[in-house]
Formats: sequence, C-alpha cells, structure tokens
Amino acid sequence: MADRFPPHIDMDTPSIARMYDYLLGGKDNFASDRKACEELAAGIPELVSFANDNRAFLGRAVEHVSARGIDQFLDLGAGLPTTDNTHQVAQRANPRARVLYIDHDPIVLAHGRALLGDTDTTAFLLSDIRDTERILRSPEAVKLIDPDQPVCVMMVSLLHCLPDDSDPFGMVRDLVERLAPGSAIIFSHIVSDDPEAAAWMTDKILSFGTPWGRVRSPQEASAVFEGLEVASAWTDGREQEPRKVDCSTWRNPDRDPITRPTDPGVKRWELAGVAFKP
Repeated sequence: MADRFPPHIDMDTPSIARMYDYLLGGKDNFASDRKACEELAAGIPELVSFANDNRAFLGRAVEHVSARGIDQFLDLGAGLPTTDNTHQVAQRANPRARVLYIDHDPIVLAHGRALLGDTDTTAFLLSDIRDTERILRSPEAVKLIDPDQPVCVMMVSLLHCLPDDSDPFGMVRDLVERLAPGSAIIFSHIVSDDPEAAAWMTDKILSFGTPWGRVRSPQEASAVFEGLEVASAWTDGREQEPRKVDCSTWRNPDRDPITRPTDPGVKRWELAGVAFKP
C-alpha cells in the first residue's frame, strides 16, 4: 500500500486522519494507525461507534445548513474522503453547492484530488487550518467562496486536535468575524466531565508522537458558540433545550437530544451543535 502515498509520508507515526479512516472501516491507513486505535479502544470500548456517530452527525448537520440556504462550505481538518463527504451531502440539496476542503495531511490532499478530479464546485487545499489569512486568500477560496454571502465553516472533530497554545477558539472567533451575517458553524469536540478520563485519552494519543490537543470539558468546548445563535437540536426544530448535545443525538430521528450519554460508564463523548452568525 505504501507505494500509493507520497514518499515523504511518515508511516511510523499515527495520523489522526488515518486513524479516523480506520475507525470508519477505510483502507487508507498504516499499521501504526491501526495499533494506535487498538490501544485507544482498550480504554474506550465505544471508540468505533464514537467515530461513526460523529460522521453521521456531519451528514445531518450539512443537510440542515443546506436547507437554510447556505451553499458554500469551508471544511476545516476534512480528513480522508469516505462515504457521504460534505460535498456529496450538500450537492444533493443543491448541485451547485461549493466546498473547499482544508487539511494539513498530504495524504488527504492526494486522495481528495484523486476522488474529485476536475470540478468547478469542490477543491482541496493543503494548509495549516490555523492560518485563516492564507486559507481565505488562497486561489481555491477565491474561486469557490464568495465572502459577501453566508458560508458554513465545518469544525467536525477538529479543535480537540489543537493544543491550547494554538488558541483554537480565538482562531474560530477570528474566522467567524470575517464571515457574512447568516454564516454558520458545524462543530463537534471530544469532551469529558471526568478529568481522569480526559487526561487518559489525551496522554495516550500524545504518547504515540501524534500532534494533538486535548480532551476538554463541555464548558470549555461550548466557548465556540459565544455570540452565535445555536440551532435547535430537535428534529422538529422546537425552541427547547438542550442545543449543545452528544453528537449522536443531534437531530437524530431515533433519539431525543441529550447533553451527554446516559450510561455513566461512558466518560467521553462529542459535544456537538450548529450555530449561525446573527
């Protein structure tokens, strides 16, 4: 498999994008990624469902934002292409929807471009997602994104990959300030209300040599929504709490939204929500 990837790829250090690919049943991963996932799963038995629930949330959230009339998306930390990618969901609602995927992993870039081929509605950009200025000034963004119209910024399972010294929430505020009114964010973040459980997962991932941030508390992660109008998490759109919920329950027709898993033995989950800029 290695001959399908750029020669400078480090196959010995697990990559978050490739680990996520493995958890979703993909084939674009290495032995180091699989071993890392197995070590994590030893302490987090629900790890596979964790990843799949998050992916399903992405699809429901993009459908909702598309139904609100937004037709341009910045997918930050997009990861490796899999089933129901952002452009596929958005373009079912509007065939002219435009999506710019951004990731720092060259494997993501290679596979993304191979998947898409030549298209005037979708592109991949290799960039540090923290470099807001470079992203918005890139030829890909200039071609696809009209800054005077609402944009959806996707940060699905992203900010927990960034350490505190990167000021991830400041990055979000800076980006949202540049967007037109009516713009949206789609957000999920691994959280825990148990400091020991949060530290275990954080320390385990960092022990692989993988660049990462940390598991944060629900209160810390909720800072991303400050100043924004958080959408209803209910399938019928009722104006009722909760709005920032376990991602598996956000507008899920089979579950009412809840703020955390009901099983007290589950110590980590993905806090999720969709919000709009007034």
